[in-house]
Amino acid sequence: MKSYLYLFLLLLPASLSAQSLSFEYLEDGVWVKENDEPVFFYQQKTKSNSGEYARANYIHPLYGLDGTVLTEDFPDDHLHHRGIFWTWHQVFIEDKRIGDAWLCEGFSWDVYEVGGKQEDSTLYTKTYWKSPKWIDEQGKQQPFLSEETSIKIHSAIENYRILDFKISLLALVPDLKIGGSEDAKGYGGFSVRMKLPEDIQFTSTGGEVTAQTEAVEAGHWMNMSGSLATDGGKAGIVIMAHSDNPLPNNQWILRTKNSMQNPVYPGREPVLISTEEPTILRYRLVIYHGDLPDKEIDHWYEELK
Repeated sequence: MKSYLYLFLLLLPASLSAQSLSFEYLEDGVWVKENDEPVFFYQQKTKSNSGEYARANYIHPLYGLDGTVLTEDFPDDHLHHRGIFWTWHQVFIEDKRIGDAWLCEGFSWDVYEVGGKQEDSTLYTKTYWKSPKWIDEQGKQQPFLSEETSIKIHSAIENYRILDFKISLLALVPDLKIGGSEDAKGYGGFSVRMKLPEDIQFTSTGGEVTAQTEAVEAGHWMNMSGSLATDGGKAGIVIMAHSDNPLPNNQWILRTKNSMQNPVYPGREPVLISTEEPTILRYRLVIYHGDLPDKEIDHWYEELK
């Protein structure tokens, strides 16, 4: 019976699922809520830690189905980490390094437009990437990349909620490249800085996955679960990388403590961002409470494709 109810709920019209969703606009960002309960906060304005590690264009806090805060911002071990974020160490124009977006050094995000549409349950953002190293003759920072991101917020069903991210990157100058860390780890791109319980466990399509120092090759989704619920019970987050994402899209940087989780793109070798055809990166998060069987995760991944 549960499986039939599950399929029925999947087929509910979008207009019904969107009715209880609301967007609350504040000076520094947007609260997304369902039935007046917070889902997440999108950080639009620049935020810093006593003037350091200034950043914008990310999500924190992200809430679990029981109201637990699942993400961290400015954690002591990595002050540059922040909730759900998508950034890169290497940003080059020709041979010139234009800051380090991952470390929040010499880089800024000008989020010039944010809007939520209740009819399609989606938050839309438009952001210019800027740097004090890319200025005009008057010394004013000029945008060198245009980012358009959409976050579709699915209504909570039973014990889980889905968030779909679509990140579009279009260069505004020729020969713009982005890349991950320049060591063997190669981390960079879409990342989740989540709270990590002592019993954190990683599973993918092939079963349990062991975190390593360098990237692990696994399936297109990764389930990260443990004692994350308010009452000490089980909860988790699943990250899915869309099959149409540019390669690699099956490599994962995983950490059991003091760090973020990352479906690696593009790795240590920088890739060119076109001025004509945007690079599209799509990810799905499934936030759940209790247990989430692999067959249900597989279903959500197949639907994503």
